[in-house]
Amino acid sequence: MEELNLWEKFIGHLNTINRHKRLVMEHCFKAGLYKQGLLHDMSKYSPVEFIAGVKYYQGYRSPNAAQKENAGYSKAWLHHKGRNKHHMEYWIDYSIDPTKGMTGMEMPVKYVVEMFCDRVAACKVYKGDEYTDSSALEYYKRGHHKYMIHENSDKLLCKLLTMLAKKGEEYTFAYIRKKVL
Repeated sequence: MEELNLWEKFIGHLNTINRHKRLVMEHCFKAGLYKQGLLHDMSKYSPVEFIAGVKYYQGYRSPNAAQKENAGYSKAWLHHKGRNKHHMEYWIDYSIDPTKGMTGMEMPVKYVVEMFCDRVAACKVYKGDEYTDSSALEYYKRGHHKYMIHENSDKLLCKLLTMLAKKGEEYTFAYIRKKVL
């Protein structure tokens, strides 16, 4: 693949985050989470996240992965997950049980739903024409063994991703509005 110049990376990254943010907003609105839809991922426009996003932009995966490979960690990701409650990593803390160490805390339901919307939108952006309603579930299952997420938050997210894969968006968003929120 040909190396992109800085302008192409800038435009590509800006278009990617704008498209992702728009899709998450549409999904959050379908779920009834209007404020979260409007405010979703605003930190991506902050200098620490945006500059790294441009520098490591490739167009087919998150720039944070490339930054981790290059630097050993992603300052952009650490900034992002620490400011956005829809990420399970935001909710990692020491367990009340001192024998357990770090663990996933239970997420408020509205953030699990926003995480669902975020994952579906990310799959749509990165998979493009190859996206199907089962894409987000397949992606989640591939990494599930290494996630630190509370059992109840995990069950709800898996239930929604499975429902999307089997019954589609219209049914799933109606279920979220009527039964989950």
